[in-house]
Amino acid sequence: MGAAGVKKPRLGFLGVGWIGRHRMEAIAQAGIAEIAGIADSCPATAEQALLAVPGAAVRHSLEELLDLGLDGVVIATPSACHAQQAVAALESGCAVFCQKPLARNRQETELVIEAARRADRLLSVDFSYRFTAGMRQLRQLVQSGELGDIFALDLVFHNAYGPDKEWFYDSSLSGGGCVMDLGIHLIDLALWLFDFPTAVCRSRRLFAEGRVVEWTDGKVEDFAIADFTLGAGTNARLACSWKLPAGRDAVIEAALYGTRGGAAFRNVDGSFYDFVAERFQGTSRQVLSSPPDPWGGRAAVDWAEHLSVDGRFDPEAERLSQTAGAVDAVYGR
Repeated sequence: MGAAGVKKPRLGFLGVGWIGRHRMEAIAQAGIAEIAGIADSCPATAEQALLAVPGAAVRHSLEELLDLGLDGVVIATPSACHAQQAVAALESGCAVFCQKPLARNRQETELVIEAARRADRLLSVDFSYRFTAGMRQLRQLVQSGELGDIFALDLVFHNAYGPDKEWFYDSSLSGGGCVMDLGIHLIDLALWLFDFPTAVCRSRRLFAEGRVVEWTDGKVEDFAIADFTLGAGTNARLACSWKLPAGRDAVIEAALYGTRGGAAFRNVDGSFYDFVAERFQGTSRQVLSSPPDPWGGRAAVDWAEHLSVDGRFDPEAERLSQTAGAVDAVYGR
């Protein structure tokens, strides 16, 4: 039982590889839910995850998980499975927390949102960078108007590595390459910072091994650039890549420039986990946040906290369609 006698929600975890297990452990450590069951296509992975939650039942499929009488399901399976699995869970009466992308395109995304609306169940996606201390600081600056009119936003996510699973390179399974894998986080942040304005893609180019490609070529891109106009006139420039020889593990940055100053969120020394946020005034800078900041599991914990209070449909989920639509625009589809 939780606070004031409220019963903790019973959760199942579908896919407990690295990221699924990390989200499971974050929720378990927060003590706000009961980890009732886990399932993974690899029995050894499930058994390894069981060490962190020894009281959980091990099952072999989503259907078997749902038979446990769950309140919610956390999905961390290959992207091609997300939409179908999310819809099945929602239709069974379970709330859903899903790894990004929720689906491979806007059309699939809207089918999931509609399923959540019909079932009146909570739906959320793991856009975890929203929950970093630095991005929270930047959003406060934007929302308060302290930076004036924001006229430029630069977004970068370069990764010196590529995914180690083959399905990422099959466009029918992944829905896209580095934009779907990394750029989606940046696109979501751009929309979230400004409370989801209209986003018009003005230009875009996709590359695979240095050659320009199109989505219809059937190849997934490993480098992409795009320009958006957000709302009344903010210009957002996006660049993302896999396997870029950038001299470090990763380059991750969101930089804002306004009529009253600027601010930036960037990774430290190529880290995937450590970030600093700064505010700029002319040639001076002020540190807003710096490591350590254990942000990785906060989105999952936030979803579980909402579920423990009210698991009904949250209209905020409808904005997932805007993010998916902006990703589709980069692909020209």
